[in-house]
Amino acid sequence: MKIKAAVVGATGIAGQKVLAALDNHPDFEIAALAASERSAGKTYRDAITDPASGIRRWYVAGYEPPAEALQLTVQDAKSLSLDGIGVVFAAVESEAAREIEPIYARHVPTVSTARPHRTEPDVPLVVPGVNVDHVAIIPEQRRRRGWKGYIATTPNCTAIGLAITLKALDAAFGVESAIVTTMQGISGAGRDLPALDILENIIPYIAREEERVRIETPKILGRLVEGSIADAPVRISATCTRAGVLEAHTESVTVSLKRAASEAEVIAAFERFGREFTELGLPNSPRHMITVHRDPTRPQPRLDRDLERGMTTSVGRIRADEVMPNGWKYLLVSHNSEMGAGRGAVLLAEYLLHAGYIAR
Repeated sequence: MKIKAAVVGATGIAGQKVLAALDNHPDFEIAALAASERSAGKTYRDAITDPASGIRRWYVAGYEPPAEALQLTVQDAKSLSLDGIGVVFAAVESEAAREIEPIYARHVPTVSTARPHRTEPDVPLVVPGVNVDHVAIIPEQRRRRGWKGYIATTPNCTAIGLAITLKALDAAFGVESAIVTTMQGISGAGRDLPALDILENIIPYIAREEERVRIETPKILGRLVEGSIADAPVRISATCTRAGVLEAHTESVTVSLKRAASEAEVIAAFERFGREFTELGLPNSPRHMITVHRDPTRPQPRLDRDLERGMTTSVGRIRADEVMPNGWKYLLVSHNSEMGAGRGAVLLAEYLLHAGYIAR
């Protein structure tokens, strides 16, 4: 029997990515949809279709809306019925998430793509394949809050590719610090970025993005200590920019390792990373957590973002740095709305089911 799933924020980009990842899923079925008041009461088909023009506001390239979702009536997110629901995927704006996610989590496991609860000490901030051991904090969260369910979050999409690659290096050599400059796809701004602002342009500032990368990455790389998650002692400096690319974040990373390493050792650390996780064979898992490119013109977002359904992090231009102690630099491409949002949230739920934190 499949687990009934509710998708909150179903009309937005992240929610639609969740729906695409759940379509014909072997373990979960789409049983309820919720969104803002303006969509509530409509079928999902009508909620994503402009009544005057007939234009469908569906943003997942290569996928049609799941047939079972189109027939469902969209509920108001604030009064979502949880009868029979086994897991909630909350893909909503941050301020809405602050209010409604605890309502769901009192009763049902809730997987969130939003920011408000990420930094709370008893809430796991999980990149599948990197720090799934952090889900062991869930019983403590339930105990403290008196909840039957819980909140498990995925990180800021910019932090995900960075955390995956830093974890690989930290496990092999230890990481002292990292400097990252990002060139982020416009889909990370939702549908609010005017086309003329990004055309022939790079926007050198994204509100709160650098702070999120600096705060969230050490938590992802941290460890469980006495009922909370202690940040890793790694220093992160970030400059985040928006570039004229539809999907995927490209990041230039310079890292200082705790011990010296050769180029062959760094490449090997990337390529062998995460095998224990990928060998679980979860439905939305990548085959490789990191894909290393030897071609010096790679990775590129247009060529590499969709590798393994957007779930692998592509790395290239690996070379020694001349300034930082035991320094190495590389570029990465990570799909911000697949591993970084909707499909990554479904992969986290798949692991929670595997580990016994979601019941059949």
